[in-house]
Amino acid sequence: MDKDALTAWALRNGWEMIGGHPSLGKPNAPKEAIVRLVLKATVVNLEVRKPAGKWEKVGGGSYAGVTPPEEPDALPTGLGFEKVPSITKLMQDSRDRKVFASFG
Repeated sequence: MDKDALTAWALRNGWEMIGGHPSLGKPNAPKEAIVRLVLKATVVNLEVRKPAGKWEKVGGGSYAGVTPPEEPDALPTGLGFEKVPSITKLMQDSRDRKVFASFG
């Protein structure tokens, strides 16, 4: 996957652009990112915000090492998403928030 494909996947699956990065917000404060993808020229990093506010890299690699998901709602492999146990829940919460916001 390249930078554009990864960004498109993230935005289709509930991620939002927060601070210039595809991010997932806190359930109780959705405009405050707690998980983000930092997309650089040749690599992408998966980062999680620690309680103290500092970002910690938990996974990542070159774009060539990232494999697109086989199913629409699946996660790409090669980024370390398995190190963030609640990632699918955060993505679902974000998708739900977007759907319900369109009703208001």
